[in-house]
Amino acid sequence: MAVVTAHIESAGYRGRPDVIQDVHFEVAPGELVGLIGPNGAGKSTTIKALLGLLPEVKGEITFGDGKAHYAYIPEHPVLYEDLTLWEHLELAASAMGLKGDEFQQRAEELLTLYRLTEVRHHLTSSFSKGMQQKIMLVLGFLHKAELYIVDEPFIGLDPKAIRDFLAMLDRERERGAGVLMSTHVLDTAERICSSFLLVSDGGIVASGTLQDIREACGLPEATLFECFTALTEEE
Repeated sequence: MAVVTAHIESAGYRGRPDVIQDVHFEVAPGELVGLIGPNGAGKSTTIKALLGLLPEVKGEITFGDGKAHYAYIPEHPVLYEDLTLWEHLELAASAMGLKGDEFQQRAEELLTLYRLTEVRHHLTSSFSKGMQQKIMLVLGFLHKAELYIVDEPFIGLDPKAIRDFLAMLDRERERGAGVLMSTHVLDTAERICSSFLLVSDGGIVASGTLQDIREACGLPEATLFECFTALTEEE
């Protein structure tokens, strides 16, 4: 069973209800789907539709068996300036229903992985943008979800943090979690994604494996970047 299935006839905002149209896809357990497209193509609107943040949505979105948990890692850090890193973790754990040893073990593991142990009791407003982005990764992975929705995760991360993030994604996929990841870093996406959704002008112009994308644009040996350019310029 897919961890998420989306059949979106249209979705958008008040006054603009059809920013995206006919967006249909699913993410299977263990799959990493790259959501690719130029600025303004509809990637963020698609993600907001999945998260239930849009006032106008026609269609159906189903998460697994209806009880599946998902985690969202946004492009820009969303933090409370008067809370420490540890207080953010405690707040998130309370919302997720994580308690006691389970929370403590997972939090310690993630703080160690992203080298944030020594600053756990510091206010997050004092952190650099890169450190704040690491906090969003820690919060996103605090609860082991069935689906991770990740928006432009590489912005602000140093190479070691990117490596650790990708390794974490691999471990989560191995246990059966699915990932939907929006990114402009196409060379990395080509290397790590199992399939792609290419979005342009509010709709999906191609989907599937890299080979499927190549066939859609008639370029059998092309890179993802070359396919992306060919398909979006056609629009």
